[in-house]
Amino acid sequence: MSVALKKVTVHVQSDLLKRAQRASGQGITTTVRRGLELVAAVDTCRQLRSLRGKVHLEIDLDALREDR
Repeated sequence: MSVALKKVTVHVQSDLLKRAQRASGQGITTTVRRGLELVAAVDTCRQLRSLRGKVHLEIDLDALREDR
């Protein structure tokens, strides 16, 4: 699987970057990448929460247990 990469320049407060790197235990690129992943995950969770009560599932727990 090929993933397209994009080189970007960002301006961040050095204190924020240091704190984030300390928290992640990683370098700048990995820390920024992880931060972007977390932002995207929060949005995905928000979208899933908006579906609460709107998706109806019929699950037969006994049948699921027998399928083990």
